[in-house]
Amino acid sequence: MRDRIEALMGRARDDLAELVAIRSVADPRQYPAEECLRAANWVADRFAGVGFTGVGLHETSDGSNAVFGVRPTAVPGAPTVLLYAHYDVQPPLDAAAWRTPPWELTESGGRWYGRGAADCKGNIVMHLTALRALGDADLPVNLKLIVEGSEEQGTGGLEDFVVRNPGLLEADAILVCDTGNAAVGAPATTVTLRGLANVVVTVEALRGELHSGMFGGPAPDALAALVHILATLRDSDGNTTIAGLDNSQRWTGAPYPPEQFRADAGLVGGAGLLGDGTVSDMLWARPAVTVLGIDCPPVVGSAAAIQPHARARLNLRVPAGMDAAKAQDALIAHLQSAAPWGVRVTVEKESLGQPFEARTGGPAYRALGAAMREAYGRDMVALGQGGSIPLCNVFAETYPRAEIILMGVEEPLALIHAPNESVDPGEIARLALAEALFLRGYQP
Repeated sequence: MRDRIEALMGRARDDLAELVAIRSVADPRQYPAEECLRAANWVADRFAGVGFTGVGLHETSDGSNAVFGVRPTAVPGAPTVLLYAHYDVQPPLDAAAWRTPPWELTESGGRWYGRGAADCKGNIVMHLTALRALGDADLPVNLKLIVEGSEEQGTGGLEDFVVRNPGLLEADAILVCDTGNAAVGAPATTVTLRGLANVVVTVEALRGELHSGMFGGPAPDALAALVHILATLRDSDGNTTIAGLDNSQRWTGAPYPPEQFRADAGLVGGAGLLGDGTVSDMLWARPAVTVLGIDCPPVVGSAAAIQPHARARLNLRVPAGMDAAKAQDALIAHLQSAAPWGVRVTVEKESLGQPFEARTGGPAYRALGAAMREAYGRDMVALGQGGSIPLCNVFAETYPRAEIILMGVEEPLALIHAPNESVDPGEIARLALAEALFLRGYQP
């Protein structure tokens, strides 16, 4: 099987080059909607070529197209495995920051560069490579495929589709291939995802701008008040300190070495790591608040005036075991109570997503662990992920008996969502081998 996959890697590269060249950003304000349609049809055509029947495009509530198909087995009582990925990608952002053309798969330093090369078109190609290696032989599992087209936009098209069509995607094991390993060659599954709670806080202190020379001192400064409020969200060690939220939890899975995190995050100069816990604790087990943006006058063009109002957009990442709605309420209460000088503070609730925690230890996890060990030559470990995938919660609620497994070709060097995204082709090969072995050996 390993030899078969190695022989298929040239074809895998060709497929990924074709797919990366399709500018499938699911935002018609930035790229034509026809690009996403091209990607959807490409996926449908390729999976029809590896034995899937009834492959077709299903329009979802947000206007995107999800690709669905089945590959049944003749084995009586066989379990069903659902394969997931998404074909839409992030926009390339700053084109000048790319060292290679973002829409052209380019090999450099042993990696393949291009937007979506890892997230998540690399996982689509990984699925195809595993299935091609398995060939036409009847598998001991029924296969279902779902590849969505709006994951990066967070508009919930597939989530709604699952709820409206629960029988269509029902499975015993669901391989959500949109995460990855902590490092190249280190097999892992993601067992927790942080939720999120975004808010916009507005501070009002005056009816209008005032001359800082004539009124500065006794007149309250809305921007200074906002800075004061934001400063209360972390202590001197960098721990998130929102009243009512536990910030002392510990991560029990695989550690994230501090040296590796420093390199992965690209810390500059003498910048230090935040918090009194380990990197894994801070990243996967505890709440973390980030200031995403502030509305205030820019330095260039600013006047000698006291600001009457200012606002900021905040992102709170919520660990597994913590309710995101309650965490959002706690954040709002904290912001309001921290307001100095009697200024007016209003907080608008924005997006909300619950964290996810996978059930591990079942037959699918055991089978995948054995397959990963054979493919990588080392044991699979459990990781958390700071990002959110709301679809996993929908899967868990709709199919409570299913084992949901998060894995994929993405790892820190892939720089997903950033300029110079890339994938290590060895990760595609190893994970394809693991998936092929899993599909051949999984039995509940």
